[in-house]
Amino acid sequence: MCGRYASSRDPADLVVEFEIDAGNVKESVLELPDNYNVAPTDEVIAVVERKNRENPDETIRKLTTVKWGLVPSWAKDTSIGSRLINARMETVAEKPAFKKAFAVRRCILPADGYYEWYTAEEKVNGKPVKQPYFIRPADGGVLAMAGLYEIWRNKAVPDPDRDDAWLWTCTVLTTTATDDLGRIHDRMPLLVEPDRYSAWLDPLSSNPDELLDLLVPAAPGVLEAYAVSKAVSSVKNNGPHLIDPLPPDGVDPIDKPDEPEEITLF
Repeated sequence: MCGRYASSRDPADLVVEFEIDAGNVKESVLELPDNYNVAPTDEVIAVVERKNRENPDETIRKLTTVKWGLVPSWAKDTSIGSRLINARMETVAEKPAFKKAFAVRRCILPADGYYEWYTAEEKVNGKPVKQPYFIRPADGGVLAMAGLYEIWRNKAVPDPDRDDAWLWTCTVLTTTATDDLGRIHDRMPLLVEPDRYSAWLDPLSSNPDELLDLLVPAAPGVLEAYAVSKAVSSVKNNGPHLIDPLPPDGVDPIDKPDEPEEITLF
């Protein structure tokens, strides 16, 4: 699965990467701080393509924010979202929670990389040790994760023109991990290649077989993985240090004892 990721790209870079008109960047994107420990229910950046209301035959690509954890339009409340952070490629076209979104509301979720936890054979106090890894494009580029988004009507807000009358949410599509990453975890996010951005985002296309053919696991060598501090395991921790590789000695900074305070004698 994909349960945590890092997102610190400058919106200006995303505008170029995904060929978005600067006027189609939602204000909330510019206000969203860098997040090196994105967790379910967090606000995240998404690339979406919507029909032009003035000309239904045209589409407009936008950079916006959505909440991670998909809430289907038919849901009675939003609590289901925390359980729908991932959608399996194998069943996404049939599952009631994802079927409609897969047909017409697909998105791309840009990331620096994502985290997975490897369960080691060793145990501490009877519990298996879980070592987090950060997985990112080896060339330092944007990780374009395939996603779906939904728009849920909050009936507690009678005025549909109010911003809080609608909740935009998303999920990340996953597939079986490639051999080089499968040793860490058996699932991984599906990625969208640059030459397939338009076809994946196009809301006018809804053939499930053609859509699934657009998505492929990362080719061997495209992604790199390295161990990082267990500090990322707590959502309370954030900052660029979370994606730093463990030092050569393999000692996790979180396991090091605090340095004693230096006392100066006069």
